Amino acid sequence: MAFSRRSFLKYAAMSAGGAALADTPFISAEARAKAEGGNVKYVPTSCEMCFWKCGAVAKVVDGKVVKLEGNPFHPQSRGKLCARGQGGIGQLYDEDRLKHPMIIDGPRGAGKYREASWDEALTYVAKKLKAIAAKHGPESIGMMSHGSPGDYFTNVLKAMGSHNIAFPSFAQCKGIRDEAWLLTYGHKPGSSCEQVDLENSRVIVLIGTHLGENMHNSQNQEFAEAIGRGAKIICVDPRYSTAASKAAFWLPIKPGTDTALLLTWINIIISENWYDKEYVEKYTEGFEQVKEAVKQYTPEWAAQETELPMRQIVESVRELSRYAPNVVVHPGRHYSWYGNDTQRARAVAILNALLGTWGRKGGMWLPPKAKFAKFNDDTPAYPPASKPPLIKGNFPFAGGEGVTQVLRDATITGKPYPIKAWFVAGTNLMKTLPDQRLTRKAIDNLDFFVAVDLFPTETVMLADVILPECTYLERHDGLFKIKTREAGVAIRQPAVEPMYDSKPAWWIGSELCKKLGLNEYAVKGNGMDAWEGRMRRQAKAWGIDYDKLAKHTGYVTIPGSERPYITADNQPVFNTFSEKIELYSEDLEEEGFDPVPQYEEIEHPEKGMYRLIYGRSPVHTFSRTINTQWLWELEKENEVWLNKKEAVRLGVKNGEYVRLENQDGVRSNKIKTKVTERIRHDCVYMVHGFGHNAPRMKRANGSGADDQKLITKYIEDPITGGTGMRVNFVKIIKEA
Repeated sequence: MAFSRRSFLKYAAMSAGGAALADTPFISAEARAKAEGGNVKYVPTSCEMCFWKCGAVAKVVDGKVVKLEGNPFHPQSRGKLCARGQGGIGQLYDEDRLKHPMIIDGPRGAGKYREASWDEALTYVAKKLKAIAAKHGPESIGMMSHGSPGDYFTNVLKAMGSHNIAFPSFAQCKGIRDEAWLLTYGHKPGSSCEQVDLENSRVIVLIGTHLGENMHNSQNQEFAEAIGRGAKIICVDPRYSTAASKAAFWLPIKPGTDTALLLTWINIIISENWYDKEYVEKYTEGFEQVKEAVKQYTPEWAAQETELPMRQIVESVRELSRYAPNVVVHPGRHYSWYGNDTQRARAVAILNALLGTWGRKGGMWLPPKAKFAKFNDDTPAYPPASKPPLIKGNFPFAGGEGVTQVLRDATITGKPYPIKAWFVAGTNLMKTLPDQRLTRKAIDNLDFFVAVDLFPTETVMLADVILPECTYLERHDGLFKIKTREAGVAIRQPAVEPMYDSKPAWWIGSELCKKLGLNEYAVKGNGMDAWEGRMRRQAKAWGIDYDKLAKHTGYVTIPGSERPYITADNQPVFNTFSEKIELYSEDLEEEGFDPVPQYEEIEHPEKGMYRLIYGRSPVHTFSRTINTQWLWELEKENEVWLNKKEAVRLGVKNGEYVRLENQDGVRSNKIKTKVTERIRHDCVYMVHGFGHNAPRMKRANGSGADDQKLITKYIEDPITGGTGMRVNFVKIIKEA
């Protein structure tokens, strides 16, 4: 079913009569549909154009989604959607979507497939998985996933007896940060979102955190509000980012020296008595050890190491301290930088503790207080693993989400035992894992490879069986626990029926359980309404009116859950051994790591080479949305930022196409230069996710350059297993 831009505009014009209602903030979806009449309905749901899970409302006219808007009841959207959220219609009606199950019909990687029915495809998958489990054990089947589909296939693998399940979001994104905060506070710095109270903050520190480019909806709304009322921004970044353009202090730091700056700031705060003495005394352990450990990190030393003016280092931290505790050093997100990243995250956590930000207005709000009844729909316990899972490798603080490269390495080496099959859902591993050569080698070593996705990505087109999932606008997905300042529950439900022969991930997982003879782990009930029945039972267990949630608001608050700040009768709970914030970590010490972060130097590029850094676009989510029509029209290709003086030295002009070649001789395809004074001389920058090599994605294929192709080197963090990927150097190759 094609849905053109012209059709979209036509339907949008038809809905103009309801514009006044659309702008009315607190009217239910059902009431809006009745007021407009005709073949119009409004469906509250949850967006999955990124993983912020904003509340969205789909306007459906004559069975077609013609408009998406933010749900005013939902705290993650607050009535607004970003460009990516608006682009959900483009994803739904993208003609390049996977339409039918497909089974390989030629050598792996040749792109030759034949269409199959769901019964044939799932029967084939079950037969292959059972044979591999019988020969090598169920633990020889590994899974990697991202987003909502993972839950349903995690169920399949665990029911079979495999716990080799990993999520790239841990080692390649925020797992490193989360483990550092768990070591320090006994809490992650956020569940649904980071617990940063930006709307009340007086000073916000961003260290490589690109708000305004990383478009996490509600957080960016609060950031804009904070700037509007005069909050001061301190932005530490080698690039003059969107956030840096709003900053009172822009610190263009030498890449790799962030921990040097943080430890020096800690020293200044302690030595000049800026720290919150009462807070530190009451809620922390290990202050004296930290005080002693950071004495060596002087402003004079830091200025030399970071290549920042000493005055700027001192004045910025004094400005931060002056307004404490109504300040926050943002925990950040993508943390896979240099291979020593857990300790950098620890330094950020310690800095926040010294300033007394946890549980303070303008700092970091306390986790909401809410209890949800346990609900598993009477699914039996999973069988125990016959062999220990590999997913944590030799990293003592690798989290439960697993370390993806450990599974990849075992697939290549067969050690400590072989991984023979992969189940990959909702993630493009060729665009996610460092060193694509190793990922391809691992795939070539597999006996069997199943992919579940929306689009024919590079990774999908290497699979033996391809199972097409439908988009979030076509499926029930569950009731989501949302934890912001308050706790609440949101729904994802279909606005339209699944197109083509695509199916919801829950259905695919459930039917596969049946094919495997694991009926007790399948969804109860039959047909496409079975999962909604489960959602209704879950709502009942949680004491929630399902019909009100589905037809009216799309989100409900748990009453009394919002208690964001410390008061006499609302004290923080720290889930550490000492039940306090552990500035000095005995857990790390016992494993042979520094209990207080120490600065470690890293390798820097030689003359003529530049450190490759990368980031996000405000209109794209990683590589997931590059093919989405209206988002692609907004940004069709990425650029490489190059310092102006370096461009003059190289004879490169703004807008000229070049290629990048890394330290291992790997070259990118061509990329347009952005010659600018907004970046340091020793690095280049590009937006991640472009440069697809996926012929069936006609817009994304070949658009821009692939930064991941150039990331052939990475350094594993010995504490958590995070893959430090900003350790690659490139040179500029002028186009002939």
